Amino acid sequence: MTTDRPFEHRLDELREEARRKGGVAGRGVDIAAGPIPAQPGYYGEPVVRPPVWTWEISTYFFVGGCGGMAGVIAAAALAFGHTEVTRAAMWMALVAAILSPVLLILDLGRPLLFFNMLRVFKPQSPMSVGSWIVAFFGLNASLGAIVTEIWQRQIFSDGGQTFIAIIAVLLVIGTAFWGMFLATYTGVLISATTIPAWFLHRRLLPIHFGTAGLGSAAGLLELLGYQMAPLFALSAAAAGVETILWLALEWNKHGPADRALHEGASGWKIRTAEFLCGPLALALRFAGFVPASALLFCVGAALSRFGWMEAGRVCGLDPEAIFASQKAGRRSAGQDTFVA
Repeated sequence: MTTDRPFEHRLDELREEARRKGGVAGRGVDIAAGPIPAQPGYYGEPVVRPPVWTWEISTYFFVGGCGGMAGVIAAAALAFGHTEVTRAAMWMALVAAILSPVLLILDLGRPLLFFNMLRVFKPQSPMSVGSWIVAFFGLNASLGAIVTEIWQRQIFSDGGQTFIAIIAVLLVIGTAFWGMFLATYTGVLISATTIPAWFLHRRLLPIHFGTAGLGSAAGLLELLGYQMAPLFALSAAAAGVETILWLALEWNKHGPADRALHEGASGWKIRTAEFLCGPLALALRFAGFVPASALLFCVGAALSRFGWMEAGRVCGLDPEAIFASQKAGRRSAGQDTFVA
């Protein structure tokens, strides 16, 4: 039986192409008023589950990164004898240690859900590892800020002062150790997903989050009045790295798979954030506008967290991005599997 419906002829062509080449490279068939509605994804549903995190998690990423790297700066300042910077940085770490679990609990909805995550330790789960990092960082930062303040005020006699100094040094080192993980694990957390815009940049994200946290912590200390050469060097280095990461992100594009990073509102947020953190902050710093540079870096670092979060949601709702990443995975792996 013959038919004059063009889409059936197109179906025959596609079947023949698939038989000869093992796949179809061109466009499929759109059947008007057919049984399957022309909706994106699988029957109008997303192919993968997009992230449901809200503003609390984006804020936590910024606060945790800044506080974690403040602990690193505190240890470095202590090693070089800048005890006044150590004290200020430890109080910044304490604020982050208080706000981080509060933000996580606000996102989870119930305090018990956060504490339940500390009942077990799952090294294969970035979420579980992150909960323990927050807990250990909070313990060291809270005690460290208080003990460091007591040590600086020289309340005790010589013997007691020596003991307090030892405890303070150990707590500052502990804060720096866990702070490094707190500032970078969030980049690992979001990249360990099937969201292509995140997964495809899994090597860049931990570096970006850590560098943004370092520059923000150093910038905040400068805004508090601690204007010195080491903090200037740290801030300049962070802005330089952010400039390089911005260029790498613009160069290493993956087409539809990560277009949420380059197009729409999410793309503009990320590009604006990288411009503020990178070339603009760097130029203002060497032009002598240090407070403006520090402030813009902090604004850019915060905006970047919101931009990456929004890009993940947009990408998760974009079926073409998922399918494009699958095709890229097959080509790179040489087999019919999804590398994510």
